[in-house]
Amino acid sequence: MALSAQDQLKSDAAAAAVSLIQAQLDHDSVVGVGTGSTVNFFIDALADKKGHFRAAVSSSEASTERMRAHGITVLDLNDVNEIDYYIDGADESNEHLQLIKGGGAALTREKIVAAVAREFICIADDSKLVKVLGDFPLPVEVIPMARSYVARKLVALGGVPVYREGVVTDNGNHILDMQNFKIPNPIETERSINNITGVVTSGLFAMRPANVLLLGTKNGVKTQRA
Repeated sequence: MALSAQDQLKSDAAAAAVSLIQAQLDHDSVVGVGTGSTVNFFIDALADKKGHFRAAVSSSEASTERMRAHGITVLDLNDVNEIDYYIDGADESNEHLQLIKGGGAALTREKIVAAVAREFICIADDSKLVKVLGDFPLPVEVIPMARSYVARKLVALGGVPVYREGVVTDNGNHILDMQNFKIPNPIETERSINNITGVVTSGLFAMRPANVLLLGTKNGVKTQRA
């Protein structure tokens, strides 16, 4: 079945990521793999190279299942000292490769894997590139008993937190999506939200941005580096 125009751009970005890393992979290499529709294209493309690297580390149960279905070995992060590359998508990126992530509710595990990786490669279609972060609601993962308290604190920061009903993260927590919340100073905002008691983490990847952004466009994949 033919891909939609947007899915084709996602697929192109994913294929470019495989091409970028494959020459650097060896039998000791561990690849970090994120979560989402663009990453699914990456996993499917990576399957053809599974004999070229040792294993993968996953940021979600869904990605783990998809990789194992392809015969890719998936390790627990606690059994890995270093990840060569972490490949993941984004809901938004600015020109500094600071991101909003977490539309799929895997933001905490994604942030942990990104912290361990030597290089973070973000793959996306060109609709995700913005001047100022915040058109996409910023996800915040919270301990369930703290949800109302955290929501009040987020209101004080100027946003409108909306409980993502029916969603429980792989860590057993809840998600508040910050709407109507422009983020001109991402690092400062990330620190402020993370300092609220009851917050596990936010979906703002500013203190640890991507190193490389592979952006699928109708004129080919464009590469941006931080």
